[in-house]
Amino acid sequence: MKKIALIIVALVMTVTANAQFEQGKAYIEASLTSLDISSQAKKFHFGLNARAGYLFMDNVMAVGEVGYNHLQDSNDVFSVGAGARYYIIQNGLYLGAMLKFHHNAEKENDFMPNIHLGYAFFLSRTITIEPELYFDFSTKRFENSRYGLGVGFGIYL
Repeated sequence: MKKIALIIVALVMTVTANAQFEQGKAYIEASLTSLDISSQAKKFHFGLNARAGYLFMDNVMAVGEVGYNHLQDSNDVFSVGAGARYYIIQNGLYLGAMLKFHHNAEKENDFMPNIHLGYAFFLSRTITIEPELYFDFSTKRFENSRYGLGVGFGIYL
């Protein structure tokens, strides 16, 4: 009896996740990045990002992002970016790519291609917690590149 109940729960969760990645759905997210986990974690580092997206076809989302990163040993960085996210399997595993523009107080601008791999854990039909590994590659100086872990809270509308 317990096995049957577990199978039914697993099927319901799969159907719920599947319904969220269909064409026409919108998405918003707020996330925290780094928190001393990134490659630049020599001193305190904190990032806050906001994303919005739209699934223009099943499993493929166009995404826009704005962000702020506070680095204790350097200038704060503001960023804006655009990219796409592809849901690899219907249970929430995704792979994304973005191009971000970074700007700091010293007027140092940098374009940073980004790749990220994450998972959307559904808490309800619309609300998710999304842990994500990311890598930002600096086009100016490799030492400005960074990788780390971010955790976001998303809503699929």
